[in-house]
Amino acid sequence: MGETIQSVLGQTYPDWEMLISEDCSPDDTREVLRKWARCDPRIRLIEMSKNGGPAAARNRALELAKGRWIAFLDSDDLWLPEKLSKQISFMERQSACFSYTAFRRIRSDGSGLGRLVEVPTQMSYHRLLGNTAIATSTVLVDRAVTGDLRMTKTYYDDFVLWLEILKRGYIAHGLNDDLMRYRVMGGSVSRNKAKSALMVWQTYRDIERLAAPVAAVHFVRYALHAWRKYRTF
Repeated sequence: MGETIQSVLGQTYPDWEMLISEDCSPDDTREVLRKWARCDPRIRLIEMSKNGGPAAARNRALELAKGRWIAFLDSDDLWLPEKLSKQISFMERQSACFSYTAFRRIRSDGSGLGRLVEVPTQMSYHRLLGNTAIATSTVLVDRAVTGDLRMTKTYYDDFVLWLEILKRGYIAHGLNDDLMRYRVMGGSVSRNKAKSALMVWQTYRDIERLAAPVAAVHFVRYALHAWRKYRTF
């Protein structure tokens, strides 16, 4: 977590606030985060009263966020120093309200820099249904255009939010600059491929209300993109 916070402190874009939702961790995480918050007034710790899961924690931060631009950063991931400045400039040039970037993986101990995971230049709702291109810690949203954001309590709360935004007719724009490090944890949920696949299927059927044949087409595309994405480190 310390490295993650440091990666925000190191941004070349200075006008940011970092809201950290602490979801009742059983260890000393909360006290450690309090120390970080005392070090820089731009860091705000949100102490959840009970464990409500990722969507509840993210929603509380979204409710309290003051800025126009909303970025997401998972606790294991890292931003490169020019992440915010380059991405905001890119979005202003493109008149975009939603963007995502390329990234590289690192192992849990921070070693083993992986290949560049490039992204498509644009993503619509229907294209995203069959794709895995948008990594949460690369996303930036202009809520002056989209309005307030809210996560749905489901396994893939981030994926569902991206679909909800794009379903309104917006287009997500991809920036193929290497601006994030995705840490691959041994026990991370994304590593459980069978469960992940089942949850994607349930997202299609239960949340997006896709007919089974339509869902099957998107699922095959999703699986192929996932295989290409993860076939090499």
